[in-house]
Amino acid sequence: MKLLLKAVTFASAIVATPILAAGWTLDADRSHLAYGSIKKDTVGEVNSFTNLSGHVTQNGKAEIEIDLSSVETNIDIRNERMIEFVFRKAGTASLTANFDMAEVSELAVGETTTVDAASVLSLAGTDVQFDAELFVARLSETSVLVSTYDMVFLSTADAGVNAGVDKLMELASLPGITRTVPITARLIFHTDQEQAATPTEATAVVAAAAIQGDAKAGKKVFRKCSACHKLKEGSHGVGPSLHGIVGATAGQADGFKFSAALHGSDIIWTQETLSAFLADPKGYLPGNRMQFRGLKKDADIINLLAYLQDEG
Repeated sequence: MKLLLKAVTFASAIVATPILAAGWTLDADRSHLAYGSIKKDTVGEVNSFTNLSGHVTQNGKAEIEIDLSSVETNIDIRNERMIEFVFRKAGTASLTANFDMAEVSELAVGETTTVDAASVLSLAGTDVQFDAELFVARLSETSVLVSTYDMVFLSTADAGVNAGVDKLMELASLPGITRTVPITARLIFHTDQEQAATPTEATAVVAAAAIQGDAKAGKKVFRKCSACHKLKEGSHGVGPSLHGIVGATAGQADGFKFSAALHGSDIIWTQETLSAFLADPKGYLPGNRMQFRGLKKDADIINLLAYLQDEG
């Protein structure tokens, strides 16, 4: 949740250039906000938000919006509890900042700099003011990368969410959850002109990923699965081991008790059946016990299958 606080600071680092005639828009598909938490003193987790949007005007007014319902903890029930108890069903968090664009306006393509930014998060009636140091890199004449320079730590007390964290501990029977949270972020912005001019290029990138499959990218997607599944043969957790899953018969792994729906399905896990299942587990096979709601991006599914094929 603290990572929300970070997003505004990224916006405050957006660069202006002499050729800029409009503002900058966040590239949500290529940007990433993540935060960490530690439970029971030893269990570390990385969570993120998957739906964010933002804009920076040419005079330096930044406005970022985080869709709180897009929180991704890799466990559906945990996502729901975060939304209900920590975010208090607020829907979105608003991040704003005003800054001097001249600080970074002279960056040439390939050059980098660091900037300090004062920012404000508004979440469920609580405003949090904070400062951060940001790393800024000009990727091209029309795109900019902004990231945290060092790890940033924010307090749950300052954000007004301590009561929600207490409720999470109660529901999960946990002795403790850290109240100071590390945050990292990578945000990419484009000029508004570029955003409007290159939809076919973005489509081509997705199509290429779908055709080829990128096992390295798939390894990152597998993080969503790793809370329940392992890749080591015979190593079952909440879900069965995924070792050798491509080509296997559904519901037949030794040592794991499958739902009746999976055990009696006679499904062979091919690229096609796995793709359909990963997109909508409950819709594809009603009655199975998998709680994950599915991968929303075709490229994520194809890349994950490439990784499972390589590792299996």
